[in-house]
Amino acid sequence: MFQTSCATCKRIAKKVLSASTRPNLVLIWNQAEERCFILGPPLGANSCVDFFRRASNNPPMPRPDAVRRVKSYSAADGYVYQYYFFEGNRAQRGGSPSGEFTYVISADRRSAFPFKIFVRQSALDAWAKQNGRPLTSSEEYAVAKMRLFQAFDEGSVQAPPEGQQPREVVVDESNLEDLLGRLGI
Repeated sequence: MFQTSCATCKRIAKKVLSASTRPNLVLIWNQAEERCFILGPPLGANSCVDFFRRASNNPPMPRPDAVRRVKSYSAADGYVYQYYFFEGNRAQRGGSPSGEFTYVISADRRSAFPFKIFVRQSALDAWAKQNGRPLTSSEEYAVAKMRLFQAFDEGSVQAPPEGQQPREVVVDESNLEDLLGRLGI
């Protein structure tokens, strides 16, 4: 299997220097008293020639969850809600594209539930046409957050019944201008 030029080259090779022009063969350097080269098959990915593979007593740790900044909101109905932004996605509702903003809400500080705000793309497009520029992603997020605050004040943020989908509210043409007015946009 190996073509060697000296007897000491039959020992285990230590380093692979370069690839050979011959298929499936590499040039291996033997770091012995007598230095020589071996032309042989490439070392496998799990080869123990260079590094002994020992079982680790430290298994890899799972990736930690993202750190969330929990915020509070005192609603008009007297409740103090805690919430944090969970994720934002593009979604379809009723055949209409929307920005979907998911928050995790707690009304009692013991249990939490998801709550979704949909910002309809048609409302954003109509506003952009009227004002000569589209809303930025930060402005769209701010509109969704203002709609969340409005839902807190209306008392419409409640945990869904067991096994039900999370509750949702919508930002559309009917309420977009009011929400942007609160932001001064």
